[in-house]
Amino acid sequence: METIELVVGRIGKPHGIRGEVTVDVRTDEPERRYAAGAVLRAQPPQGSASTLRSLTVARARWHQSVLLVTFEELGDRSAAEAARGIVLHATIPADATPEDPEEFYDHQLVGLAVHDVDGTALGTVTGLVHGGAQDLLAVRAVDGRDTLVPFVKALVPEVDLAAGRVVVADRPGLVAPLPEDAD
Repeated sequence: METIELVVGRIGKPHGIRGEVTVDVRTDEPERRYAAGAVLRAQPPQGSASTLRSLTVARARWHQSVLLVTFEELGDRSAAEAARGIVLHATIPADATPEDPEEFYDHQLVGLAVHDVDGTALGTVTGLVHGGAQDLLAVRAVDGRDTLVPFVKALVPEVDLAAGRVVVADRPGLVAPLPEDAD
C-alpha cells in the first residue's frame, strides 16, 4: 500500500518537569494523529543536536486550548527542551481522506487546475502555505507568475477533486494580473 506523510505539528516548549511538551498543531485531526501509541517521524530543525528520528505518543491532552503531549522518548524536562522545534510527521495511506468532506490534504490539492467562476483557466495549484490565520493556495498562473490565494470559501468556493479543479472567485491582482500590469 502506498503511503504519504503529513506534517501534523511542531514541538514547542516543555510543560512541567516530566517531559511533557506543547505542540503547535498543524492538523485538523489532532485526536487522531496524537492518539496514544501513534508513532510520528521526527524532523529536528537545522542545526539541532537531536538524534530523535521518531517519537511515540504516550498521551495527549488539551490545556487552555494548547495541546500537551507526552512522548515515550522524552522522560524529563531536559529531553523535552532538546526536542523543541522538531517537526512531526504522520504516515497515512495515499488514498486516505479527511473525516470532514470540506477538508483536504495538501497532496490532494497540488496539481489541480485553477479556474475562475466563468471557467477560464487561471493556473495550477503548486502547494499550500499553512498560516496562523488561514491557509493559502500557492498557484502558478498561466503567465508563469506565482501567486497566493487565501483558502477561504469566499475566494475558493469549489474544490472538485474528481474533476481535478479548483474554482477561484478571482479579483484583479489575486491570480489574474491587474489591468495595468497585464501589458
